[in-house]
Amino acid sequence: MEYTSLLYDVRPDGVATITLNRPDVFNAFNDPLSYELQDALKQVARDVAVRAVVLTGAGRAFCSGQDLKAAQGEEKRSFYDSLHKRYNPIIRAMRGLPKPIIGRINGVAAGAGCSLALACDALIASTEASLIEVFINIGLVPDSGSSWFLPRLVGTLKAFELCSLGTKVPAEEALRLGLVNQVVTPEQLDEATYALAARYASAPTKSIGLIKQMLNKAGAATLDEMLDYEAHCQQIAGESEDYYEGVKAFSEKRKPVFKGQ
Repeated sequence: MEYTSLLYDVRPDGVATITLNRPDVFNAFNDPLSYELQDALKQVARDVAVRAVVLTGAGRAFCSGQDLKAAQGEEKRSFYDSLHKRYNPIIRAMRGLPKPIIGRINGVAAGAGCSLALACDALIASTEASLIEVFINIGLVPDSGSSWFLPRLVGTLKAFELCSLGTKVPAEEALRLGLVNQVVTPEQLDEATYALAARYASAPTKSIGLIKQMLNKAGAATLDEMLDYEAHCQQIAGESEDYYEGVKAFSEKRKPVFKGQ
């Protein structure tokens, strides 16, 4: 598929970069961008050469959420349909992708853009970045997974504050709250992001995917259920080629060369 609203690139080391490319509107979502991002996520899922994904935005923003001007032309907008057709498939695809997604947060991540950031597996933010659950400022409620992600990351009290007041969270505060993994200067952002992405791209990909599944399930499972699920996932991991390579490399006192299989 030829994309018009995003950029898609795969590096030789197995890192795919998806760049939201509407910088004139701070990479706000319109219909084409929503559906192209859905397709790009399907593409990285299918491509066995891709073992890690970087998600970012072009220009000065990561993603400012819904393009409100694009939505103004609709006579009667169905938020329900918009979420189920456009946004929810993106979040489900990200959480279900058996490969790590690193968010390169280069600027503001607002509204659905904040949800998009929180759906990543790791976040590296520029000192110029910020996250904001901006929905309340136009009389809406958090969507695209924010009501699920936020309380798990910062607790219910802080999540209520951020959602109900629309509080802007600068990068350093986001780090303190546990919303991002690392904060670097804008000049260091690429180096830090792709160093982490390269590390994941050389990791045992199947195990990374299983870890994602386990952590997704853990929020709503009992300890007994997770003990059983851990055993299930460990059996799958223990039958992988990467497990045998890891054991062999340990015996031979060398660094393992994982193939993601």
